[in-house]
Amino acid sequence: MSTRLRNALSAALIALACLLVPFGALAAWASYGLADTGRYVTAMAPLASDPAVREAVADTVGDQVVAETGAGPPLRPFVRDAVRSFTATDAFRTAWDSANRAVHDAVLRAVRDGTGGDVHVDLAPVAAQVKARLAADHVPIARHIPVRHTEVAVLPGNELERLRRGFTVLEVAGFWLPVSAAVLALAGIAVAACRRRAVTAISLGTALGGALLALAVAIGRRLTLADLPDDVHRPAAGAVYDALTGTLRTVSWLLVAVGLTVALGTWLLTRRRQPSAPRP
Repeated sequence: MSTRLRNALSAALIALACLLVPFGALAAWASYGLADTGRYVTAMAPLASDPAVREAVADTVGDQVVAETGAGPPLRPFVRDAVRSFTATDAFRTAWDSANRAVHDAVLRAVRDGTGGDVHVDLAPVAAQVKARLAADHVPIARHIPVRHTEVAVLPGNELERLRRGFTVLEVAGFWLPVSAAVLALAGIAVAACRRRAVTAISLGTALGGALLALAVAIGRRLTLADLPDDVHRPAAGAVYDALTGTLRTVSWLLVAVGLTVALGTWLLTRRRQPSAPRP
């Protein structure tokens, strides 16, 4: 095989490998991060202390408590203050983790088992924890808060089939895209006439892929928040987006750092091995 043909084939393999890097990282994050209940709950747990999330929970739960108990408008600020105080306790953090685990388990079970209809989750245990805490703080309306099996719809049935197809694709892509990128990169190095240049090209391409992935995460945040309904608390939604994509942002900057480091090391090694000019 001629040198020109080897270089052309190596360039094609390296370009394809670098193209698969951001897509492989995205698929692996969705497949092994979002689809794992333990990792999902761990990622969401710090939000229990986020001021924007606590404010959104206080407003939402306070309005629901007022509506359920029939309390008049004068008691609405008092109820919200009581719920806001509850969001600063360990009981709220426990209830937050329980609610996120229940919602994620319900959605994941419906996607994997192929059940039809809307996906519901029973939040009665969470309501019981809220009522017990408010009662311990001697909030007058705590005993009037109903604790019953409340089926809350978390995923419409018409979205379930599309989500199931996407989840199946992610399970396959989350494993094979990173593996394919690694195999193509190794093949590109193996057939290259100058392997040091091939390593440098792969390193720079990996860094570029990581930078594009970080840019995509930032653009996705802006588009996601812009498409939300007007009644959604945007600071809280932004905090949730940042928590879920935290691992993806770390991976993207890690790709940039590793790619640039390897490229710089290869360049320094090349300069060190270059023969010096003979003295006259």
